[in-house]
Amino acid sequence: MHQFLLNNRKALLERCREKSSRRLRLGAAIANEQLQSGVPIFLDQLIATLKIEQISDPLPCCENSGSSASEPPSTDLEGTAVIHGRGLSLLGFPVDQVVHDYCDLCQAITELAYERNAQFGINDFRTLIRCLDGAIASAVVAYTTQHDSISAHQAALEVTEKIEDLAQDLRSRLGTAMLAFATAKGSNLSLKGATGSVLEHGLFELRDLIDRALADTRSTAEGFPIGEVFPVSELIEEIKFAAELAAQVRGCSLLVTAVSPTLNAKGDRDMLYAALGSLVQNAFKFTRAHTAVCLNVHTEAGRILIDVIDHCGGLSKGDTEAIFLPFVQRASDRAGLGLGLATARRNVELNGGSLTARDMPGKGCAFTISLPLYDGPCPST
Repeated sequence: MHQFLLNNRKALLERCREKSSRRLRLGAAIANEQLQSGVPIFLDQLIATLKIEQISDPLPCCENSGSSASEPPSTDLEGTAVIHGRGLSLLGFPVDQVVHDYCDLCQAITELAYERNAQFGINDFRTLIRCLDGAIASAVVAYTTQHDSISAHQAALEVTEKIEDLAQDLRSRLGTAMLAFATAKGSNLSLKGATGSVLEHGLFELRDLIDRALADTRSTAEGFPIGEVFPVSELIEEIKFAAELAAQVRGCSLLVTAVSPTLNAKGDRDMLYAALGSLVQNAFKFTRAHTAVCLNVHTEAGRILIDVIDHCGGLSKGDTEAIFLPFVQRASDRAGLGLGLATARRNVELNGGSLTARDMPGKGCAFTISLPLYDGPCPST
């Protein structure tokens, strides 16, 4: 066989080029480039291997193919295949191209041998198949390793870019808030004026950016966050403490219903706190002066329902889904990035819950967080 391959080397490679070109529907130049990167070298090494094994005693090699004696003593078929597999990966070819390249050569040898009525011994075929198997395995492993390395590097670059963008956004918003605070402090200005609005705007933007970053980070994990079991009453108490400050600034009141201390939920507490906090802040942002924001907790059909109700007068168009779209702001007050409701819904859904809105024309809006009711004691109790 080695003499047949040597005499017909040019014809075999031309057939491989034609097969590769038809399969990939690429130009001849690209097909030739791919062949030159691995198949011709593999063919030359295959010829050398067949010649060496013909000179030596072939029978022991075939009968004990797993021993070191069965390996080509002076060729590096697998090393060439590794280079070929890496090259295909770097150029963006699919993994099946690695297998096809070597199968093309096998088919070309078979077809040409049939056309020219060439006869080969069984040992030659065994060597051919063994070399092809080893080369394909090595090339696929090299391709996969190279592809995984490229993917990991690209993922690391994307994460780094996101972190840099987030850091720049946070620095910008924080810088604006600090300037507003310094101005108000240095001039004894009231926070109810333009300077206070700038400060408030910067703080809302910081909150939205942090909530969005938190949701993006948690959502990369598979499935829903495992979270912890916690009393709902404690969560509401923390929200109430922060919301009372907002109520004072807005000149409104906060009404909170009592929550049973035995009512427990399970989820990522930080994400749920951020979601509920955004809803309460949103309610104070839009509710009319001297009105109340209501925070109610009750259960229904095995679910925990947390309602946040404002007195904004209702939605102008009554579209309760549009307000959850990113970067949508529904009033002249532009504090924040328009991401609060979108991020809040995402945080709740990642914990197996839902966030819906209900328009009350002429009165206001009611936002409801629905969470699975955890039927069991809290570990801390």
